[in-house]
Amino acid sequence: MSCQAALSPLVRSPGWCFVLSPHAIAAISRFYLPHHTQSLRNESIRCWSNIPFITMPLSRAHGKSFAHRSELKHAKRIVVKLGSAVVTRGDECGLALGRLASIVEQVSVLQNQGREMMIVTSGAVAFGKQRLRHEILLSQSVRQALHSGQSQLKDMAIPVLEARACAAAGQSGLMALYEAMFTQYSICAAQILVTNLDFHDEQKRRNLNGTLHELLRMNIVPIINTNDAVVPPPEPNSDLQGVNVISVKDNDSLAARLAVEMKTDLLIVLSDVEGLFNSPPGSDDAKLIDIFYPGDQQSVTFGTKSRVGMGGMEAKVKAALWALQGGTSVVIANGTHPKISGHVITDIVEGKKVGTFFSEVKPAGPTVEQQGEMSRAGGRTLAALQPEQRAEIIYRLADLLTDQREEILLANKKDLEEAENKGRLALPLLKRLSLSTSKLNSLAIGLRQIAASSQDSVGRIIRRTRIAKDLELEQVTVPIGVLLVIFESRPDCLPQVSALAIASGNGLLLKGGKEAAYSNQILHHLTQEALSIHGVKDAVQLVNTREEVEDLCRLDKLIDLIIPRGSSQLVRNIQKAAKGIPVMGHSEGICHVYVDTDASVEKVTRIIRDSKCEYPAACNALETLLIHRDLLRTPLFDQIIDMLRVEQVKIHAGPKFASYLTFSPSEVKSLRTEYGDLECCIEVVDGVHEAVEHIHKYGSSHTDVIITENEKTAEFFLQHVDSACVFWNASTRFSDGYRFGLGAEVGISTSRIHARGPVGIEGLLTTKWLLRGDNHVVSDFSDQGSMKYLHESLPLPHRNTS
Repeated sequence: MSCQAALSPLVRSPGWCFVLSPHAIAAISRFYLPHHTQSLRNESIRCWSNIPFITMPLSRAHGKSFAHRSELKHAKRIVVKLGSAVVTRGDECGLALGRLASIVEQVSVLQNQGREMMIVTSGAVAFGKQRLRHEILLSQSVRQALHSGQSQLKDMAIPVLEARACAAAGQSGLMALYEAMFTQYSICAAQILVTNLDFHDEQKRRNLNGTLHELLRMNIVPIINTNDAVVPPPEPNSDLQGVNVISVKDNDSLAARLAVEMKTDLLIVLSDVEGLFNSPPGSDDAKLIDIFYPGDQQSVTFGTKSRVGMGGMEAKVKAALWALQGGTSVVIANGTHPKISGHVITDIVEGKKVGTFFSEVKPAGPTVEQQGEMSRAGGRTLAALQPEQRAEIIYRLADLLTDQREEILLANKKDLEEAENKGRLALPLLKRLSLSTSKLNSLAIGLRQIAASSQDSVGRIIRRTRIAKDLELEQVTVPIGVLLVIFESRPDCLPQVSALAIASGNGLLLKGGKEAAYSNQILHHLTQEALSIHGVKDAVQLVNTREEVEDLCRLDKLIDLIIPRGSSQLVRNIQKAAKGIPVMGHSEGICHVYVDTDASVEKVTRIIRDSKCEYPAACNALETLLIHRDLLRTPLFDQIIDMLRVEQVKIHAGPKFASYLTFSPSEVKSLRTEYGDLECCIEVVDGVHEAVEHIHKYGSSHTDVIITENEKTAEFFLQHVDSACVFWNASTRFSDGYRFGLGAEVGISTSRIHARGPVGIEGLLTTKWLLRGDNHVVSDFSDQGSMKYLHESLPLPHRNTS
């Protein structure tokens, strides 16, 4: 129910807005609140937009600002300040209606979540300028038509419009627009105009405070603006020096003063820049500051003020710091960018990395941006080392895994105990989290394989061409750059991926799950200890800050490749969140085993058991078993079913398989299911051609197997199945970097470009071209030139494979 309806005796038109005094509100409350206010607060929340709601308790004691972005979702009372550049059009004459509608939608969503929203808005001057220009043009055209004739119409000039007059003409229209927009979401808005005197006069200040609190109590969104029609011009003063002293001379200072007076949790300042930069935006070295701390002003150079409005970025920063000192968290962000303005406010409240966040709490370690820069610099130094030096680092890491076994297992025990006590991990994930002596020994062996095979990876010449006399071209392997590897419940992934990054000369950012925090911490410490023997400790960084994965995926200036290691949901989320950064991996591991009519009885049950039961949580485990139709009701089929029952594998019947049975197992909900547990689907096919078609339709291009003694059938399957790994008479579980002899893998890629299948060192390399000439220019190779292209292939240097 809207306030418009609740106040129907006073306000009839949905386009009206109203200015209420505390006395008027008190009178309205006595008559209407007993019947309406509680229903306004408690009615079920409805979603009118595509912006998702956040469900959470919204209460906190005001006094200290939030220390981290992730805490912003707990903000109960929020002020949104809309700068002139956000509200007005580019021609500064009229309002940006699309942006304004989007902002109203976001504020409405947050209001209907139970938050208390307030808006400090600009725009009255621009709206009034548009109206006055129209009136002046109309009146001039009429007068000139009457007195001067049509010939002088083209000579009409618009006089300079005084800002106070524009504000007086535009204020009512601006509020009518807000009221009409908020009415679409069943929300009522109220207008409040203030001046500096309203804060310095104690009685007016108390009245203002009481009015705002009463409006918020009635679920009304206050729209506040400086009364530009009467406000005196700003005077230089020495304010912003303490919590009790700030002059309202623009909407930035008004928003800050209001935020502290009303004890708000969050102040969002929207402008026409992304946030605060370390130098003027647009300059070559300008970098967006993610978190700004009091005392950092000396490191910032402020540019010119916005194209419209009273204040520039310096005024915003001073106001923000003043509000922060008063206990209100502040974010300055861009409210004009077409790609983000539609969700900028809700993104900030959800804790996403948008704009500049003001915090009084400095993190103990480097920021993730600093870690990315350290990793890139360290990776370049690593790539410049001799191959023997990189191998020496990996050998040292392998030794540390066995030498420090006790400390590693003790840290892993802490993770397991916490996970079991909290009950937040399913059994398959607990198995992935667990480390053992045998796992550590296997890890050490794999790392030594990587070290041995890495001698000729970086800088290897893969093509040589003589372009012309004394002009030779080489294509050589080089590292990709900085890798971001995100992994869940897999602490053994950390040393594996680190070794591959070291061998390939890449910088590495690691983001592990918090369920493996203790294990990851000690394994990263050992990795850096190994890197230190050649002074490249910074090349591998573990992200321990509260960065959300989605925020990491936006760091396209720092990260060159993202490799997710975890559930299919994690991979899908990262692929969706990555902005301009390639993602290597697979979202699902729907692996098939096809049992042909010519399959060996001895091989079938062994291969199926190993593929499904050896490690059912692995991405290369069997999920769908395809059986040739002629094998139904044969002893071989009975042996398969008996083996699966003994291993306690739950069977789901495919549609065709179910049609052959009187009493079938539960029919599968989807043939595209990755169970990740002791479950699988059985489906019937008419032959190898239908098996291939089924795999192409329902598979994930990961790993698929045929069991047959017919070589012709097997070769058809191997050549026609379009997956990263296709096997004949071998378990799906062989799809693994260690088992392929790669030492380890960063993951299994089902992508069709760059790397495919288990990705080892080779998949972490790209190439560059080196051209060596002697005063060569292209004009020499023209029709009248003195040189001719040769394009001769040259022999490659001998490759070290020892």
